Amino acid sequence: MKSGKLLIGLLSGAVAGAVAGILFAPNKGKDTRKAITQKGDDYIKGANRSIHDFTDSINHKVEALKAKTKANMARTKSKEKMNEAKAEMHEMKAS
Repeated sequence: MKSGKLLIGLLSGAVAGAVAGILFAPNKGKDTRKAITQKGDDYIKGANRSIHDFTDSINHKVEALKAKTKANMARTKSKEKMNEAKAEMHEMKAS
């Protein structure tokens, strides 16, 4: 848990430093606010893209697992049917 708190502290310190650097920059306030807004939008779009890619990846893996499970179930049912047929053949031979 300490490493998580350390990471959060480092990230928040980096963000605070970046914001302070932008706010004390020699640009006009209007330009600075526009730059902050643009950077924020860029980060949000990047995060959304990463989340979307991650969920797509998970969905593909889930679908592949479902297909594999379905194939395994079909194989198991086929083996059961074959064993039933073999048992019936043995019963017919024995009769």
